[in-house]
Amino acid sequence: MSDAPVLIARPGARAQALVEALEQRACRVRSLDIMQLEPCTPTPAERTLLYDLDQFAVVICTSPFAADCLSEAIEARWPQLPTGVRFLATGASTAEVLGERLGVDVAAPSRGSGSASEALLAMPELEELTHQRVLIAAGEGGRELLERTLGERGGRVARLALYRRTLHPPRDEDRRCLAAGAYRALLVTSAEQLEHLQQWCSDASRARPLVVSSARLATLAHTYRFSCVSIAGDATPASLAATVAGAQGGTPASHHDKRASDT
Repeated sequence: MSDAPVLIARPGARAQALVEALEQRACRVRSLDIMQLEPCTPTPAERTLLYDLDQFAVVICTSPFAADCLSEAIEARWPQLPTGVRFLATGASTAEVLGERLGVDVAAPSRGSGSASEALLAMPELEELTHQRVLIAAGEGGRELLERTLGERGGRVARLALYRRTLHPPRDEDRRCLAAGAYRALLVTSAEQLEHLQQWCSDASRARPLVVSSARLATLAHTYRFSCVSIAGDATPASLAATVAGAQGGTPASHHDKRASDT
């Protein structure tokens, strides 16, 4: 099915960079457009967190869209950034957005480190946080791993919900494509995307290549009976596109994890 499309579930502006990376590898791409990202208006308590930015030792950003929203919120309240705040990001793309928008150095796990939250928690900067205030800038909902683990390490953790995700059913044509398994590969980068899409997948589609961005997503995929799962080293467009190019259709559980993905 080399002429069949690669179906991608990544939302927002980041989808375009992924489309371009796939097209560079001669893939035909179709965006499923099932998820929308919408900025949230900060609550009074969240506005206080933003005005108290100088009281935090560490600020962690969990996605490029969160980085954009955080940068906009900070720029509206801080004509000059406070000193002494360490900025961290869950991935290279998020770090790039935050660094470009705010002009700060941003630490992030190295490319190919695997699952974003686990890789971030393995960084030496977060080993010991006793009595330090930590701000997590993220979307509504999502995993609680960062908050729980950083709290266990002594951090005083606050969460700033900057955007919400809304899910939509696939278009009729995309539903038919999913049900028939009429695609080269399906590419998902979050549990929400996979949980949403699996309801339109058949035995035929579960036997087609599924490319995911972490070992955690691969484990979830196997619970939904996907049998040809490939894991990218990280969620960057280049890594995802390379994994799609290497995925083999119709073969059982290829599970390409680079051992770092299991950390």
